[in-house]
Amino acid sequence: MKLLHIDSSPLAANSVSRQLTRSIVDQWLATHPGTNVEHLDLAAQPIPHLDQDSLGFRLGANAGGLSDVQRRENERSERLVTQFLAADVVVVGAPMYNFSIPTQLKAWIDRIAQAGRTFTYTATGPKGLAGGKTVIVASTRGGMYPDGGAADHQESYLLTLFGFLGVSDVRFVRAEGLAMGDAPRAKALDAAQRAVKTAVVDAEEAGTVAG
Repeated sequence: MKLLHIDSSPLAANSVSRQLTRSIVDQWLATHPGTNVEHLDLAAQPIPHLDQDSLGFRLGANAGGLSDVQRRENERSERLVTQFLAADVVVVGAPMYNFSIPTQLKAWIDRIAQAGRTFTYTATGPKGLAGGKTVIVASTRGGMYPDGGAADHQESYLLTLFGFLGVSDVRFVRAEGLAMGDAPRAKALDAAQRAVKTAVVDAEEAGTVAG
């Protein structure tokens, strides 16, 4: 079994989302000790945003005629999408920044959302090609967004994005109200840590990922 562990917060040891992703991975390893874990730190090793050299992915014969820069960017995108497709479980640290996700995480998403690899268009509409995996998102928020709503372009976006790629099992471990004082923060962290075990157990019981 393969688990892809992704962190996107630049706050290092002060990051709550990093604390939660570590707890999720540790909990998973406690019940699946043979799991192969790969870690992507998108803050320490940022992925370049798409530009004229990296926009557009080419495989096989279609990869001819590229400049050296385009070839390197194409290879980078291919490594990232192959890594994502190979993972049975993906753990994503996704703090809310200005009602959305960090730009570091968006850069990764833009590399793995590839037509023909993770989704395709059919006569009846788009079809995801990356199903059969579990995604667990460590969602952290300074304020409170209990019902999502118009201000939530973080969890709602990730749910839509992974669903578009064919992933039907997307789970959230949420810590919100982190900037609202010591007591709300402590309560949120305690609830999130308890939710970690539930998210892992529920994923196992759902049978999306084999034991």
